Amino acid sequence: MMWLIFAILSSVFAALTSILAKIGIDGINSNLATAIRTAVVLALSWLMVFVTGVQSGISEINKRNWMFLILSGLATGASWLCYYKALQIGEASKVIPIDKMSVVLTLILAFIFLHEQFTAKTLVGIIFLTTGTILMIK
Repeated sequence: MMWLIFAILSSVFAALTSILAKIGIDGINSNLATAIRTAVVLALSWLMVFVTGVQSGISEINKRNWMFLILSGLATGASWLCYYKALQIGEASKVIPIDKMSVVLTLILAFIFLHEQFTAKTLVGIIFLTTGTILMIK
């Protein structure tokens, strides 16, 4: 059940991130804003590694893990750069729902690449999320 608590906290912090970012990028370059945000995330992440004492696990990471973590980092960076630019030039109430369409894309990719279960309930959820997004941005 702890996963649910962390998932809810993730959602709350993501919502705060969007609003704080929209205010924070006012009048500055979106790439610079992304770099500042990334530096803060980097510092906080390494602080948590050392506070929790898991830094010794670095030597246990295999090449496959490294490769996918690096690819994930590249995807995150590209996502953040695009998100900040869209947020800077667009309305938060339209940019954010489109950004959250990543949920739909993730479900589809999880089915294709991770062979996770795809049910009628999943399909209905995807249809509702997509329809809701379209309604919010029009």
